Amino acid sequence: MYQYQKTGIYLAQIPEDLKEYAVEELKSLGAEEIRGTYKGVYFKADKETLYKVNYQSRLIVRVLAPIITFDCHSDKYLYKTAYNNINWEDFLSESSTFFILSNVSNSNIRHSKFAAQRLKDAIADYFTKKYGKRPSVNNKDPDIYINLFIRNNKAIISVDTSGGSLHKRGYRKQSVEAPISEIVAAALIKISGWTSDKFLYDPFCGSGTILCEAFMHVTNTPSMILRKRFGFENLPDFDRKTWQKVKEKAINKIKEIPKGLISGSDISETAVKATLKNCSLIDKKNKIIVKRMDFRKLKLKKDTIIITNPPYGIRLKTEEPIKTLYKDLGDFLKREIKDSSAFIYFGNRELIKSMGLRPKYKRIIFNGGLEGRFVRYDIY
Repeated sequence: MYQYQKTGIYLAQIPEDLKEYAVEELKSLGAEEIRGTYKGVYFKADKETLYKVNYQSRLIVRVLAPIITFDCHSDKYLYKTAYNNINWEDFLSESSTFFILSNVSNSNIRHSKFAAQRLKDAIADYFTKKYGKRPSVNNKDPDIYINLFIRNNKAIISVDTSGGSLHKRGYRKQSVEAPISEIVAAALIKISGWTSDKFLYDPFCGSGTILCEAFMHVTNTPSMILRKRFGFENLPDFDRKTWQKVKEKAINKIKEIPKGLISGSDISETAVKATLKNCSLIDKKNKIIVKRMDFRKLKLKKDTIIITNPPYGIRLKTEEPIKTLYKDLGDFLKREIKDSSAFIYFGNRELIKSMGLRPKYKRIIFNGGLEGRFVRYDIY
């Protein structure tokens, strides 16, 4: 038996700034014995919960199933342990493709790429000796991702049960410059506390990520409903009947929403086209309304909240000074969001003071490695 089979313990990789919200989500999906660790949390789960977490989590990057943990003071011992102590045909075949994600720190092995190379050599040599043929490496769409983590000369080899990062929902077929991450967009909606008792509007919809995540949130649509293949299907104890049951249960909980509950706009025709395309992949009945419009001309319904990620220089294509845009946005909110709230993600926190409004709170949220601020404004 492999380590995850003996313990039932898995590792969820989570952005540090979203950990408290992801832990709450894990609990709601049935995970137990949750404890924090470096860049994630460990949790205990049966097969059904493991499949559910991968299928429905909105805030987790990936879930790893540890195969083996061992002391690793040299690349020779890494190779030897991986070659001798794992039956690799339990996870892939000689005709499969694989890719190794490696992270090394504070260890005798100093370079992540070198560690990944040695593990790749062990897997390739294992199959070559046993079957005369070896699986090939594919860094774009492999059959299986293998994770190698070495810290303080302690190594963990894991299988990525997610089958690649869970931020790749599958709906973003078209994009604009500097899009917000799907996980960050989901987090903004979670933190805002938005429910269907208010209309949601995004006046800078970009490629529609916030609109798509809002739609999936409020309709209970599984975040990974478009993913065709998961890494847990490569585990030797994969249970297809349990997986089918998890999918059916989740899909049966999807609910309808009225047309126009979620709406958005953008001044860019390219952005609007991208949003319409992306939304159509999850919103089959066209309940999300999207139009081309300068936000200054908008007239919003009563009981509307704003959740948006305005341009902050990267995708602003006009000659208009960026600070003027944010001042106008502040004026727009004072005019249109009476007795309601606006939640703005600032990729450049220096622009917060250009709004001319007093924030209720500011939270640090990273997007693609860039530190931003998520700010709430209550307008009375």
